[in-house]
Amino acid sequence: MKKVVTDLKVNGLTVLVRVDFNVPHKGEVISDDNRIHAAIPTIAELLKNNAKVVLCSHLGKVAWKKLKKGEATKEDIEKQMKKNDLSIVINPLKGYLDEALGKDVKVSFCKATRGEELKAAVAALNPGDVLVMQNTRYEAGEEKNDPELAAEWASLADAFVMDAFGSAHRAHASTFGVPEALKKAGKETAVGFLMEKEIKGLGRCVTPKEDERPYIAILGGSKVSSKIEVIDSLLKKCDKILIGGGMSYTFKKAVYGIDVAASLCEEDQLEYAKKCFETGKIVLSIDTVLAKGLNFDDLSAKAEDLKELDGNVNFPAGYEGADIGPKTRDLYASIIASAKTIFWNGPMGVFENPDLQAGTKAVCEACAKATKNGAFTVIGGGDSAAAAKQFGYTADFSHVSTGGGASLELIQFNGSLPGIDVIEDK
Repeated sequence: MKKVVTDLKVNGLTVLVRVDFNVPHKGEVISDDNRIHAAIPTIAELLKNNAKVVLCSHLGKVAWKKLKKGEATKEDIEKQMKKNDLSIVINPLKGYLDEALGKDVKVSFCKATRGEELKAAVAALNPGDVLVMQNTRYEAGEEKNDPELAAEWASLADAFVMDAFGSAHRAHASTFGVPEALKKAGKETAVGFLMEKEIKGLGRCVTPKEDERPYIAILGGSKVSSKIEVIDSLLKKCDKILIGGGMSYTFKKAVYGIDVAASLCEEDQLEYAKKCFETGKIVLSIDTVLAKGLNFDDLSAKAEDLKELDGNVNFPAGYEGADIGPKTRDLYASIIASAKTIFWNGPMGVFENPDLQAGTKAVCEACAKATKNGAFTVIGGGDSAAAAKQFGYTADFSHVSTGGGASLELIQFNGSLPGIDVIEDK
């Protein structure tokens, strides 16, 4: 069991907290600040205990690798940096902290990512103050886990708290290098409340007990190839895996030999899909909603035509699979109803389109009923979490992860992730 923020003695100390403020935004307008809100309990706990809190996070991507390969220019990098300036989080962060603590909290921003300006900003903090560092990805060494960069950031702090689950599967300077350096210096590290919740919630999907079975996984998304490792892992852990989304058409062609027309299909994964199906644990749709003329630049736009296809037969030319059909919704709902543990990652279809939401909504509803009946239900972040929120089902799940990639890798690697493993045990 890892040390938690409440295990630290932080009175008067400077605590560096890796948070996940990678929020969707357009300019200074944040469309969803849930990740900022999710960080508040950990930050508030530190402030209550008189710590000086320094927050670091990435926001968006900076194409350093492309610059090195000559595929991007310095101007491209400057545009990305300007677009992803982390100062946009200051106002909502301060608002949430003021509300949580019932007082005015001093929250400042440092536009520097290293050097004397950052050191001076940290040195100027008083107990109970918060400083937000500029986007960690402004530094090319962040994603490389550059030891010099990690050492400089570590030198700013007396302790470290990891509370960015969405980045815990990456061994970056801010998620791995800093706590590693602090541990070597004899300083404390811990996970925050958000990380603790993720570890406990997803942990139940890693090693379910016998009385927590049947264990059902629901997988969607576009590609089989992006989920090979997690499929292999879930086949060992689960009793059944329900397949939907774009990846299902690779399975359908592999298993039934049908023509899936314009549907997403990975020809190089057909043998793998067939091998998975032969385990007897894979469940595929028995009817399909097909679409013609989907606009992938605007998924909410109406398709030219929609039709339902019963059975596993050839798709008509020009059409592509876009959702599971009504018979499959009933089939999947009945299997979900029998489960005691459920892990869901990936929608059943193009849920962004009002005409193609029924499959994903059906999974949400079935999981919500299962939760009420005592099942432990988990959404592994990503589009599934977005769909549950859009349809109003978030509160009906036992746990909704904040990290899609991290949740899959945590299950794949049996609870082990770089950003977790590096933190001290109790």
